[in-house]
Amino acid sequence: MSGVLASAITGQKKYLAGGAVLAASHQAGEVLVPVIIGVVIDQAVTERDSGALVRWIAVLAVVFAVLSFSYRLSARFATRAAELAAHDLRLRLTERTLHPRGGAETGRLPGELVTIATGDAKRVGGVHIALAASISALTGLVGGGIALLSVSVPLGLVVLLGIPPLLLAGHFLGKPLERRSGAEQERAAHASGVAADLIAGLRVLKGIGAERTAVERYRRTSRDSLAATLRAATAQAWHDGAMIILTGAFIALVALVGGRLAAAGDISIGQLVAAVGLAQLLLTPLSILAWANGELAQGRASAVRIAEVLASPHAVTGGRDAPSEPVRGHVRLRDVSHGALDGLTLDIAPGETLGVVTADPATATTLLQLLGRACDPESGVIELDGVPLPSLDPGAVRRAVVVAEHDADLFEGTLLDNVTAAAPGPPEPAMDAAAADEVAANLPEGAATVLTERGRSLSGGQRQRVALARALATDAPVLVLHDPTTAVDAVTEARIATGLQKSRAGRTTIVVATSPALLAAADRVAFVQDGTVTAEGTHAALVHDHETYRATVLS
Repeated sequence: MSGVLASAITGQKKYLAGGAVLAASHQAGEVLVPVIIGVVIDQAVTERDSGALVRWIAVLAVVFAVLSFSYRLSARFATRAAELAAHDLRLRLTERTLHPRGGAETGRLPGELVTIATGDAKRVGGVHIALAASISALTGLVGGGIALLSVSVPLGLVVLLGIPPLLLAGHFLGKPLERRSGAEQERAAHASGVAADLIAGLRVLKGIGAERTAVERYRRTSRDSLAATLRAATAQAWHDGAMIILTGAFIALVALVGGRLAAAGDISIGQLVAAVGLAQLLLTPLSILAWANGELAQGRASAVRIAEVLASPHAVTGGRDAPSEPVRGHVRLRDVSHGALDGLTLDIAPGETLGVVTADPATATTLLQLLGRACDPESGVIELDGVPLPSLDPGAVRRAVVVAEHDADLFEGTLLDNVTAAAPGPPEPAMDAAAADEVAANLPEGAATVLTERGRSLSGGQRQRVALARALATDAPVLVLHDPTTAVDAVTEARIATGLQKSRAGRTTIVVATSPALLAAADRVAFVQDGTVTAEGTHAALVHDHETYRATVLS
């Protein structure tokens, strides 16, 4: 936490320092106003000196001009520091979330990470405004105390000696708010993550009639978030109320001491007016400190959550080397065990198209994660061109081995932008092979048509074809596809199988699917049961000889 706050503050220390100095200048000017008014009363009004009155009014005008200038500039500097710090934290969180070695997403829903990168980053950035305001308030309190010392030593001592215990009390009063604010942000982030998860799977939920269960799940999560918010609001109310009582009592004490001194004739009328004005002035810095204390408490809680994401352990470790160039695409798995896999052995020759069939979705998911080095196997070895994947940099592995998952999302933008997101060459061959050219032909503006978020303006089959075209356009040495045609019709699937065979000629392709059309186009098919290969051969041979395989792909 302290590291996140420290880096956020030091990263924008120039703007923070500028905002703090200007804010302190503003408070110093505020302190001068009642002092000057007291002087006006004693030297101009009481003495009936019109010349002195004009001079002091001119001085007041200058002070107010400085007040206006310093306030606007201090607010600008502090806000700039806050926004830049929040932006820097968002970049750091994004970089950590997208790091090739992964790990930041473990145990967190996507919506939760978004909330941390927005709400929590903004709160930590807001600490800059709170710090500038605190320095300004302390300047006002100290300046007011010194001014009161010049009027009366007892009054000045009351203020200067009363400030430290008041700040200490505010610190302890902010502890419950800090704890409950952290819980509030955590529950809100979880609710956001659940909502994003439900919206993403809305069509599936409607298809299986699970809307009621989904609504009930979100209702429970939302209630938990509401309860945490109410607890945080209660803590905020107690904090603010207690600070108002403390500051009110402090001001009352200052006013009482000043009144007794005036009654005893120890200070003049002008000094009494200045003392009362300074006492009232102290309300503003004390209120600022109370507010800033709450903001700092919430900022510390958010900093803890950000620090947890930034410090998340990587999902894969080690590996700094790059694959040898050019990548031939020889992939070998030897006795690999991990999750649903149990001693899996496969040898895919360079340029070969291998079909992998499994009835267990967990087996397919685990295989894709290992080939893309989202994780490393518990035992066994996976090699690319004879080099174990754990010795290679994860980013380099994913450039050489592109894994196109079944549920790959499209991005908001044009269809062409989606296809060419990582394309080194022209997109037309990939679009033709994936039958995405038909999708473009049926859109109002062709490939230049703007798609909605996640491509929801397209049908399921159209999204699959665009996603497949995007994967083919990468022209990767090794391409791993998972059920790329489950939502397309048989005629289109047959065209895609032919296009895939032609477009990937000479490059290694692994198709994890149960589609007869795709498997018939593969050079070889491996049938995986209980996490290990139980049969290999061509699709036609396996359909003829292997009853379980036949039931899996033809059911």
